[in-house]
This record gives sequence, C-alpha cells and structure tokens, in this order.
Amino acid sequence: MNTSILHPDIQEFITQNTGADLTKLALQKNPFPEMDWISVLNQIEARTKAKDKLPTWFSTKDIIFPGKISVEQTSSEKTALYKASLISGETLIDLTGGFGVDDYYFSKQFESITHCEINENLSAIVKHNFEKLEVKNCTFYTGDSIYFLEESNQKYDWIYIDPSRRNDAKGKVFMLKDCLPNVPELLDFYFEKADSVLIKTAPLLDISAGLSELKNVKNIHVIALENEVKELLFEIHKNYSGEIKLKTANILKEKIETFEFVLGEESFPFYDLPQKYLYEPNSAIMKSGGFDEISAGFQIHKLHKHSHLYTSENLIDFPGRRFEVQKVISYNKNEMKNELVNQQANITTRNFPETVENIRKKWKIKNGGNLYCFFTTDVKDNKIVLICSKII
Repeated sequence: MNTSILHPDIQEFITQNTGADLTKLALQKNPFPEMDWISVLNQIEARTKAKDKLPTWFSTKDIIFPGKISVEQTSSEKTALYKASLISGETLIDLTGGFGVDDYYFSKQFESITHCEINENLSAIVKHNFEKLEVKNCTFYTGDSIYFLEESNQKYDWIYIDPSRRNDAKGKVFMLKDCLPNVPELLDFYFEKADSVLIKTAPLLDISAGLSELKNVKNIHVIALENEVKELLFEIHKNYSGEIKLKTANILKEKIETFEFVLGEESFPFYDLPQKYLYEPNSAIMKSGGFDEISAGFQIHKLHKHSHLYTSENLIDFPGRRFEVQKVISYNKNEMKNELVNQQANITTRNFPETVENIRKKWKIKNGGNLYCFFTTDVKDNKIVLICSKII
C-alpha cells in the first residue's frame, strides 16, 4: 500500500476530479512528480465508481481505494447492510475479505470479526480504511484462509465466504466446485471451525445446481437491488436436515419487497383469463422460481402455467410491478393494426414465440411512452396482448 497517496494535496486533487473525464486527465502533466500518475488516476476512477455504490467510503476522508475491478466486484452497501441483518453472534470470520464492505456491516452485528485476504496490498488497504471508518472490532490476516483455519484453535459462530468465480485453468466459472476456494470440498473442514456458514454465490448460479453441490442448507436468500439480482446466499448449518426456505428481497429506494416460501412444498396456483389488474413479479422472485407460490400466497390468478404473469379483479400490494389492464387483444394482423401499429409502447414478452425486437420491427412500435404491452399466452393457449397503464 502506497501511503503517499494520502498526501493532503493529492487527496484534494482526487476529490476535486472525481467524475472527471479520465481520458483528458491522463493527457495532462502529472502535478505530483513524486507520485505515480497512474495510481492517482486509478484512485479517481475507483472513487467515482464508489459514489453511489459505497457512499460511506466515498464521504469518508483519507480512504484508499483498490483497483476499479475490486470496487466493481464488491458488494454494494445496500446489499451488505441487508446481508448483515440476516445473521449475528459473537464471532465471524470472513475467508475471502476483499475490500471489506460486507465486514464493515458484519462488524455491527458481531462482537468481533476476522478479515482474511490473500492479497497483501488489499489487506493493508482495508485495515487502513477500517481505522478511518472507526471499525474497532476487526482483526486482519493476510494469506490463505485455509492455512489460518488449520492453525487456529478458535471456534467461530459464523464463517462467511464469497468464492472467486475466476479459476486460473477454466476462466470465469459458476459451479461452486470450480470456484476458489472449493466450498463443497471444504465444507466438512469448515464445520470443524463453525456450526454455521454463509456462502455468497454468483447471481447466475442455478439454485438447484447449488443445492446439488451443498448439504445442510437451511435458507437460500435471493437479493436484488432495484430489480436486478445481485447475490445468492446459501445459509448452511451443521447437521441441519429440515425444510429449506427460499427468501427473496428486492431492495428499492424506499422499501424492501420480500417474499418467501418452503422449497419443494406443494402449492396450488389459480388460473384465469386477464382481469382488471396485472402483476409482474420482481427479479428476485423470478430467480427463485416461486411462480406457483406467488399465486397461492397472494390469492391471485396465473395467466398460464408458463407465463409467470398474474391477474386479479381487485388491486393488491405486490412484490413487483403493477398494471391496470386497459384492453386485451388477440395477437393477429387485424387487432394489431387497429391498436398498436406505429404506436409507442414499452414491450414485455412472457411465454411468447417472438422476441421484443421482432415485434417492434414487424409492427413498427416505437420504444417508450406510458403504454405497457405484454405479449403472452393465456390459460386457453391463445396468443394475446395486454395493453396496460402502469400503477405507480
């Protein structure tokens, strides 16, 4: 870690140029000859990326940022805050500490935490930043966390691990066994050190694939931020063998939409033709696969087994987007010509044989506006279009 970057003049320059055009800045003469110009530019770029994602780090004086990739790959503060609310106890060890955003929030839920990071420079940066952030209950280990656990006699309440999705031999991977470290292979060893393990995985990981590799799973958390799935969390407890709950959370600016169900428990959905209101589940629910459970849980009707759109005669609170149905038309030339040709509309397809791009081109529909059109299949297997207005 190069502490020269903390010189007041350099820090002032970084602050003043946050958000500036780096291409233009790079062409300027380095105003700090004693400091590597690329390092200064990297701080500006990383701080710019942190503005919305990591506001606490952004607003704290004398923070040192790692490379932009570390900032891009780290949890956002909003997801880290939610994640920390799921677990608590006396001790937690983070085996893949990274930039420490998760640990900052874990430190508020545990009496003491341990941050392990194999990258010596990154470990030093996090230690420095935690001093500036006034985190006083965190200890740091630089090196391979497996060696640390092997040498340690301590038992922890929780192990937290975010395996690297980059494998030197295979490139970018998604199966847990291909990540580093190999959690499925090491799980019994982890249980010697803690009774509870929280594993963060890539959002693209198939939930059933994750379950096939793991054991003793109690809860699976699907976390979305502003309707974009960011994380899957597998919560594992030693010797647990009961039902598995799937818990979804969509973190929005003013609220968190939540929905949960028991995985594998039989649900009995309702089906019907479109009624007055239409509902589209948020991305966390879509990722969870709880399509029948949504119908049963909210007592609303599915349009079709595979459409994943829902309808009701009376408006309800719902974890997703809500629409008022203005008109339902059959998908044919006459109906489309009368209603949508040369119009402006937002288009969504669900269980429909054509793509949005083809539909726009075929019927000359411009993007945008206040009209929302859902091209889908109804319970009678008819191809239909629901013309809707969005309920704010």
